[in-house]
Amino acid sequence: MDQKLLEHLQRVSLSMFRKGFFSIFRGSISARLSPTRFIINKQNAVFDSLDEGSFIVLQDKLDYRWQESSMDTPIHANLYKYFTEARFIAYARPLHAIAYSLNHEDLKPKDYLGYSMLGSKIEIYDPKNYKDWQDRAPVDILHYLQESKRRFIFIKGCGIVVYHRELQSLLKVLDLIEGSCQVLQLANMTDYETDERFNV
Repeated sequence: MDQKLLEHLQRVSLSMFRKGFFSIFRGSISARLSPTRFIINKQNAVFDSLDEGSFIVLQDKLDYRWQESSMDTPIHANLYKYFTEARFIAYARPLHAIAYSLNHEDLKPKDYLGYSMLGSKIEIYDPKNYKDWQDRAPVDILHYLQESKRRFIFIKGCGIVVYHRELQSLLKVLDLIEGSCQVLQLANMTDYETDERFNV
């Protein structure tokens, strides 16, 4: 296992945990090693203290080792197979973004950074039925990313899947989406002049 890559994934995972993009056991991060091989966290990985034993190297085709890996492994494998430019993938679950997605069909950033770097409108993908989402996710996410030409998908009630050539760029996308959702929620909370809760 490439020690520098492992250390890089450890640092980024800890940063994502501290930002609230990962919870202790929830989320996934991976890196491409070759056209058909990638490294991904195991299903019991604790994201604020990852070590070499927290990761597993897999082929992009299903085999017995997938039983140890993250439940998101089929999503990562599918994206690596069809997006040759994908070097890193993460499935993050930032709380403010997830909370925002429950009551909105799209994200329209109002903060400068969000608007200038993400665009004026981001669709929030509705997975419809949670019961079979885990089975449908690898194909549905792939199709959405192919059609949208984006490197990320913002999924209602589930989180954000993003791929990129660089880990820092991947982190930036997550931070911008979470930040824009947080700003909008804070702005809504302080808009007391039109809020009937403050009527006396």
